[in-house]
Amino acid sequence: MNGSAPAPAEWDAEHAVHAAEAADLVGAQFPALAGAPVEPLATGWDNTVFLVGGRWIFRFPRRAIAVPGVEREIAYLPGLAPHLPLPVPVPELAGRPAGGFPWPFWGARHLPGRELVDAGLPDARRTVAAAGAGAFLRALHDPRLVEEAGAGLPRDPLRRGDPSVRVPMARERLERLAGQGLWEPDEAVTDLLAEGARLGASADRPVVCHGDLHPRHLLVGEDGRAAGVIDWGDLCLADPAVDLSLAYSAFTGPARSAMLSAYGPVNAERELRARVLAVFLCAALAEYAASIGHMAMCRETLTGLRRAVGG
Repeated sequence: MNGSAPAPAEWDAEHAVHAAEAADLVGAQFPALAGAPVEPLATGWDNTVFLVGGRWIFRFPRRAIAVPGVEREIAYLPGLAPHLPLPVPVPELAGRPAGGFPWPFWGARHLPGRELVDAGLPDARRTVAAAGAGAFLRALHDPRLVEEAGAGLPRDPLRRGDPSVRVPMARERLERLAGQGLWEPDEAVTDLLAEGARLGASADRPVVCHGDLHPRHLLVGEDGRAAGVIDWGDLCLADPAVDLSLAYSAFTGPARSAMLSAYGPVNAERELRARVLAVFLCAALAEYAASIGHMAMCRETLTGLRRAVGG
């Protein structure tokens, strides 16, 4: 008796670009890079990234849902970058659909550094990275930046700053993780989500937000310092809590204190919103990481669930 095929995972590619296709697309549209070596650099839910010629990164959507984010990166990152104290990718080479590839793509100068999830830094050695992240978010969340470089951005389109939306989604993820034996239900997480579920959308003035700031998107250098912030496909206007979730997913103890000290005051309601989103993002990433066998990411994000409810 034949079983039915498993349902596709939500992160499965609709069009997976491989190195040869990327080389053809880049070489045809940017002749100066024709023949340059093309190496896979990173793959996420929505995009595949290649290193071209050792100096350029090219970012290709994997799913149609990612295309508006790619278009926002092309439109907004060049204007945002000069205002920020850490490097961000600046699309200089905007590619168009061609040769059977249906979506726009872009190229930017390669930023050195490693994703925090891959850096292997213990919590006790994250203080300088956390301080850099806090200063970065203070600059990004400056209200003046909305008019200077962020006018026209959508307002929290995924409703990540609304715990009444994210709490049920987090509970579903945690239930699946528990069913896979990856997560032991934790009363502190249960209580946090119950408290957060009473909050609706924020009434505070929105600021420019990265929108998806978690330990994969913070780069750190060999010295442990924050080196850059990548993957801006969810760039939007939102409550600052959407980005401050990083303080609770990636840092704890003195490191978290360093981040928040560099950032500035965070009231109790904003902290609760940030902690709820940290739980959701860590649960989602842990599920993804386990499915693709990325054990470093799985360990980091399961630890992040504990950080999100701790001091």
